[in-house]
Amino acid sequence: MERLHYDVVIVGAGVAGLYCARHLPKNLRVLLLCKNQSWECNTFYAQGGITIARDQADIPLHVKDTILAGSQLNDVKSVERLSTESLEILQELLNDGFGLDRDEKGALSYTKEGGHSIARIVHSGGDGTGRNLHTFLMHSLGHTLWKSARVIDLLLEDDRCYGVSVQTKKGLVHIYSDHVVLASGGVGGLFKYHTNAHTIGGDVHGIILEHGLKLAHMEMLQFHPSVYVQTKTARKYLISEAVRGEGGKVIDSNGKRFLFEYDPRGELAPRDIVARAIVDYCQKYNQEAFLDLRAFSKQSFAQRFPNIYRELSACKLDIPNDLVPISPAFHYCMGGILCDDTTRVQGMTNLYAIGECAYNGVHGANRLASNSLLEGLVFGKIAAREILNAMYASPMRYFPFDESVLEKEGDAHLRDVLRKIMWEKVGIVRSKDKLNAALGGIEALLESNIGRMLKLRLLVAQNIVQSALAREKSLGAHYIV
Repeated sequence: MERLHYDVVIVGAGVAGLYCARHLPKNLRVLLLCKNQSWECNTFYAQGGITIARDQADIPLHVKDTILAGSQLNDVKSVERLSTESLEILQELLNDGFGLDRDEKGALSYTKEGGHSIARIVHSGGDGTGRNLHTFLMHSLGHTLWKSARVIDLLLEDDRCYGVSVQTKKGLVHIYSDHVVLASGGVGGLFKYHTNAHTIGGDVHGIILEHGLKLAHMEMLQFHPSVYVQTKTARKYLISEAVRGEGGKVIDSNGKRFLFEYDPRGELAPRDIVARAIVDYCQKYNQEAFLDLRAFSKQSFAQRFPNIYRELSACKLDIPNDLVPISPAFHYCMGGILCDDTTRVQGMTNLYAIGECAYNGVHGANRLASNSLLEGLVFGKIAAREILNAMYASPMRYFPFDESVLEKEGDAHLRDVLRKIMWEKVGIVRSKDKLNAALGGIEALLESNIGRMLKLRLLVAQNIVQSALAREKSLGAHYIV
């Protein structure tokens, strides 16, 4: 068992963690940790693009759209910071050579997605924005990255984080650090159907709860409306909202565009509205929902959405001629580790949370489309700035190694039981009875003979259900009947 020391440890190698590292100078000892391969993160699978205010005049409208989508649960100050700093982020990316799609005149191409008043989303490689951004940041990474490094605990005492406990292929290691940044992503692995990378399971959220720190608004879970779920893997195939923004239509088996019965914006209503409408309509009329792509030619669709075209074609669909069966699936967690507007975790002096794992109030009760990559960029940079303004060595403090069993026989089956409970009882439409049943099932699993990693997931699931029960009225993504 080994002990190491770094100036900064960053847990996660998605957009937030990588952009934070990018703004930390190379003279600092910085270590990034990722649970598997670096590309197994939600950033890599992000299709739509990066929301950028079109100009200074668009900032108030972007703020308004974000808050309306979030059912006004947002922290206004955080939203204003997100939009204001988007212009600087765009200039940084362009200056650093990140390639964004342009029109025939050489101007940046902007697309429009649900909840946006205007087209303000830039993209790269058609629908490959997340993949291209992640690759770009990885290629220019000037710090050390450990792969297959699973964080199993935070080394906390009072208001300080002294480092992390990490399981590697070589065994358990304590990594001590003056600053620790959590950029570990969301909680997709808790659900039977989701669009997240397979590494995303909310482990760090569970560690936060174990140490008595707070998660906020974990009941606010976003389900993406247009997902191709007829795959064998747990991660289902998301079809970007930009497809609907540029001509894709949601129809039933009779060709009816039924979404307008639920909202005058139809396919371009915010995600929570569209997801609920699809579920309600299909259940009420015993129907199926499809994405109609026939407004596109084969060439135009393949050029604009090359990854979606390739994936759906691999599923034996003739795109754009075949109707694509769709269903909502879990996509994004608006709640997270409670932190302030400097990204510091509440109650801690040198522990930070950024990206999807953090709750900073930006997304409110429902994230506006394509604000997620922007959030990672903006708040990753903020975290780096805060660290540089507070560089000081932590006092030496060594922690014993916890030799708890991480995985026990039967845990894999119980994880599947948990996913089924969460999907069926804590999904798009909730009821008090279903939530109480879910809570009972989760608490029974917690009493089982389980490994530490499953326990962490169960603690997060328990917190989500408790938060949902505490919010008795529907708001945004939390819809209770």
